[in-house]
Amino acid sequence: MNLSGLYSIYSNKLEKEIRNDSLPNHIAIILDGNRRWARRNLVVKENGHFQGADTVENLLDWCEELGIKIITLYVLSAENLARDDEEIHYLYELINARLEKLYHDPRIHRNRMRVKAIGRVELLPQSLKETLKKLEDVTKDYDTHYLNVAIAYGGQNELVDAVKKIATKIKDGSLDVDSINKEVIESSLYTSHLPQSSPDMILRTSGEKRLSGFLIWQSAYSELVFMDVFWPEFRKIDLMRAIRTFQKRARRLGK
Repeated sequence: MNLSGLYSIYSNKLEKEIRNDSLPNHIAIILDGNRRWARRNLVVKENGHFQGADTVENLLDWCEELGIKIITLYVLSAENLARDDEEIHYLYELINARLEKLYHDPRIHRNRMRVKAIGRVELLPQSLKETLKKLEDVTKDYDTHYLNVAIAYGGQNELVDAVKKIATKIKDGSLDVDSINKEVIESSLYTSHLPQSSPDMILRTSGEKRLSGFLIWQSAYSELVFMDVFWPEFRKIDLMRAIRTFQKRARRLGK
């Protein structure tokens, strides 16, 4: 039997195995390793980002097949925006093109998927802001699936913005200091629109073992999975392996 046949057998076995257990409802992914994949394959950086964007589109299919309802993708950090080079401008154009494609994607409407950008979107180029707003407007009433695009995102920025929202409410008299609790803070975060703001599982590709400020508050009890695979070569079988790792963990949620 060839490798393709063995892969298919293993993939089918793994899928049956994970479907017999509880699947995560909300997964968050740090899409890491595009440039290193490009270097390893002796191609330009832009090709790595392009292949990574293709993987994101495949991911939406895999999550639909597995019944995962909420996806949060770390696409571009706030720190990335400080760069002013050809690569960041290419990324803006690539992200904009893929979001335009997503706008016309029948999966969004078939699955009633709400698409929302989380981050300091006001820092992005005008064309990208307009595309994001168009996507958000057309999906704002959907409530079956959720796709969150963390762009111009920083976890510390998110907490600063939450503090500002709470401070404004205290200043205008609509909130008392003694009333501040976990729920008030969570309602001020970028993820407040979600039925479940905290990911069950956070996955980072490329072998790096840190969250880099991603979802600082929301990740308190998330299961963390780190994989030695670059994002452009990420496959459905890798997603299923990550889910199997998640399922083998004993989740106590602080109890």
